[in-house]
Amino acid sequence: MRMSTDGAGDEDLALQTIAAAAEAGVTVFDTAHAYGGGAADLGRNERLLARALRPSRAHERARIVTKGGMTRPEGGWVPDGRAKAILSDCEASLTALDGLPIDLYLLHAPDPRTPWLTSVRALSRLVDQGVVRHVGLANVNRRQLDEAIGLVDITAVQVALSVNDDTALRGGVVDRCAEMGIALIAHSPLGGPRRAVSLARNSVLADVAESHDATPAEAALAWLLELAPVVVAIPGARRPETARSAARAATLRLDAGDRAAIAGAFGRARPAHAGRARPQPQENAEVVVVMGIPGAGKSSVAHEYVDRGYLRLNRDERGGSLRALADALDAELSSGVRRIVLDNTYLTRATRSYVVESARRHRVPARCIWLDTPLAQAQVNLVERLLQRFGSLPAPEELRALARREPGVLVPTSQMRALRELEPPATDEGFAAVEQVHFVRTPPSQHGRVGVFLAAAALQHPGWTHALGHTSREAPHLIFDWTPDGTVDALVARAATVSDEVSGPVEAALCTHPAGPPSCWCRPPLPGLPLAFARAHGVDPSRSILIGAGPSHRTLATTLGARYVAV
Repeated sequence: MRMSTDGAGDEDLALQTIAAAAEAGVTVFDTAHAYGGGAADLGRNERLLARALRPSRAHERARIVTKGGMTRPEGGWVPDGRAKAILSDCEASLTALDGLPIDLYLLHAPDPRTPWLTSVRALSRLVDQGVVRHVGLANVNRRQLDEAIGLVDITAVQVALSVNDDTALRGGVVDRCAEMGIALIAHSPLGGPRRAVSLARNSVLADVAESHDATPAEAALAWLLELAPVVVAIPGARRPETARSAARAATLRLDAGDRAAIAGAFGRARPAHAGRARPQPQENAEVVVVMGIPGAGKSSVAHEYVDRGYLRLNRDERGGSLRALADALDAELSSGVRRIVLDNTYLTRATRSYVVESARRHRVPARCIWLDTPLAQAQVNLVERLLQRFGSLPAPEELRALARREPGVLVPTSQMRALRELEPPATDEGFAAVEQVHFVRTPPSQHGRVGVFLAAAALQHPGWTHALGHTSREAPHLIFDWTPDGTVDALVARAATVSDEVSGPVEAALCTHPAGPPSCWCRPPLPGLPLAFARAHGVDPSRSILIGAGPSHRTLATTLGARYVAV
């Protein structure tokens, strides 16, 4: 990659490096359509690779791996998983490679704006049409891999994996690939340029390397290659001598003691398939992991366990990282505490693995409670939390500042991203049991007033006065709308029109924040405006009525639990 993305680059040196790798026996060459200086330089790396392989006829035995579905606006990296983008990128790669066949075509990264299965089906079309020989995925988690396996024959998966990064190992990607016979291509196998230079300073790795007359980098690569037979490493050499060194690493054989020493020195996990026996239950000993997206209701469940005598470990209370929290769990179990509950946003198998690993070391069963709360209901919980703590809805800049320093405060996009990243828990992670709890909103202890939420768009329809007949004229009424950079004056005038039809109080609330990904909680169909109004007037949203004029208004009514009346 960096032969074509790091400034002008030295093409002569790059050509020599690729030739040296081929001469040393390397047959897999990884590139991508996006490996260039930016949007105007796409395909540069593929063209370079083709030029380097042809003179020595190395292209005849080379297996070319390239990737598509990535754009480079202003030199950035933005996934584009639309089917037409993937097909177009593949055609462009074939042109850049100047007739060399694509042995393996990978989707560069999941695109959060495109349904995952839409992107996967596009890969399937490439194979069906004979455009490429094989297809695979890059930068995916276990859930995304499992969903794709059911739709297309996945030949390979490319993810970050090294002595410095074992997320794919902890997250079950390596295990699934080994189980299915899918090649796992480890990118950044030395941890990236910055971490690679520090490998020599690790005394354990240096000692292992010296005992085999190898370099620390070669020993690190050998450890990686022996994690599972399906692992392939792509070190990204940029000089002939490092390309030859990488080839030597493939011939290096470490014994069990070497591998254990390296894993211990870097705190790396064992392969998931290397011993999964669960500890025998101990009387009165249990670690309970309560997980779910932000706003799922984890704290309420955790407090129930605290009332039963469990020690609570919560990152919002203690600070630090989830990894540090697992260390705290280890310390508490070592001190003799036997019943512990952890309620945190454990979205991925990798983050949960540290807790399971710690519990296993102490022969204490770990049980998972997964709060499967719909996004809309979790949004209600987060908005109500904001209103309770701050009394009003923060504007975008204030909300971002609060999210940086206040536990439990999030911007909407962070919560939505959490849902996309969620990997449902399973017993094969090492849990003694997994309990899935579906969300049910607890009714308020005291019923509030009936309210009326009236979308401003509904007032443009002649039937809005008739719709008011479904409501109580004495109830508090809210007129709400979203107008980027607008003013509330026009909405106030409409509120005055409604006041002529009802006897209860009428208020207007307008979100003026910009379009794009939501930066506030007040933009419909997010529930901020109705919930703030309900709190101020003692209104129970679930007993109220929402009058609207489109699907987004119906969605908001469902979120609030209100009855929907269409105009």
